[in-house]
Amino acid sequence: MKIIKTEKDYQNALDQLNSLMKKGENNITIQEAEKIETLASSIQAYEKIFYPFPMPKTISEMVELKRFQLKLTQAALADMLGLGKPKLSQILSGKREPDVSFLKAVYKKLDIDPGFLLDNA
Repeated sequence: MKIIKTEKDYQNALDQLNSLMKKGENNITIQEAEKIETLASSIQAYEKIFYPFPMPKTISEMVELKRFQLKLTQAALADMLGLGKPKLSQILSGKREPDVSFLKAVYKKLDIDPGFLLDNA
């Protein structure tokens, strides 16, 4: 893995990665596939240091982060949690306070730390 040290190197790596990705999965060589992996790892390492993802500060933000990580739509998340779609939408938008059934569901299904839930409820 090549270490990216400057913003210019970072932008160059992004451009290279984008160029290779545009070729399509079926049109790249083994060497290009390896370069994609190397570039992606280097970019991720740079972003972790210089573009850190802020930690969620609210229950809604934490649930949205978990939803993003699991690649779920809001409707799929509501089904997973055993909640109605309108209820989930209202809680996530701040129009409704989280209730005990919601908190239990996100604890059990999304493995959200109970301490975080208690501190932010």
